[in-house]
Amino acid sequence: MGAGIAAIFCAGGWRVQVVEPSPAIAASLPDRVRNCLSQVGATPNQPDVVAALADCDWQDVAMLVECLPEDLPLKQAFFAEAEALAPADTILASNSSSFPIGEIAAGLATRHRMAGLHFFLPAHLVPLVEVISGEDTAPEIIETLMQTMRTLGKHPVHVRKDISGFLANRIQHAMMREALSLVERGIASPEDVDAAVRLGFGMRFVGAGPLLQKDLAGLDIHHAAATTIYPDLCNDHAPAAALADRVTAGDLGVKTGRGFFEWTEESIAKERTRYEAALATALEIVQAR
Repeated sequence: MGAGIAAIFCAGGWRVQVVEPSPAIAASLPDRVRNCLSQVGATPNQPDVVAALADCDWQDVAMLVECLPEDLPLKQAFFAEAEALAPADTILASNSSSFPIGEIAAGLATRHRMAGLHFFLPAHLVPLVEVISGEDTAPEIIETLMQTMRTLGKHPVHVRKDISGFLANRIQHAMMREALSLVERGIASPEDVDAAVRLGFGMRFVGAGPLLQKDLAGLDIHHAAATTIYPDLCNDHAPAAALADRVTAGDLGVKTGRGFFEWTEESIAKERTRYEAALATALEIVQAR
């Protein structure tokens, strides 16, 4: 995610510094950023890679975007350090996909400059960016982030209330909860669930979001279907065993070679190539809307 976000700013002509303490990952970053830039047809402009926040050149830093793992104490400690180092007018933004911004900013003296800036993997190919207002976020911070994202060719949406999961992930996880339930109950295989989404209603989403699509189809039809289906939908308050059991077993997907599907180095490379090519085609379609 960090390489994709760095590429977005590099493509827009920004000077970018990437903080990466792992020597192995730091060494791979220039090539990863270069690959992201080539996929969007941008002129290479490599970021500077440094080992720690204290190693950054903080002069004239306009914005910091945090891309740490989803670990709340880790993020809180990071921003406590960043707040002490960053100039007073530097925007502090988190790419968190779930934690409310107010929780991440808890304890900061300058919470007014803290906001959410949530990209979607792969960040350089997916146009959407969520700009999230925390309870204390100043309106001018949101305005700057929205305008910056538009200038960089992204499509920002403003999440006006600071809730867990924000906007897109709440919708996505509601669908995922039902998808996992269908697999767990033996109603469909993982392959057929994916086909139902990709080749059925998911294909329509390139042309219209769910609300516009229902307007086009007729709200009376949706209301009638909802009356029948909603009472039987999964409403579990915890992740399905079909997901939890795999995580407990260490079957995490491509990173471990097994998840819902079996993976080899060859199949991972082939699938990533196919997936990114499909996204690039979809990007051309939505940009031509």
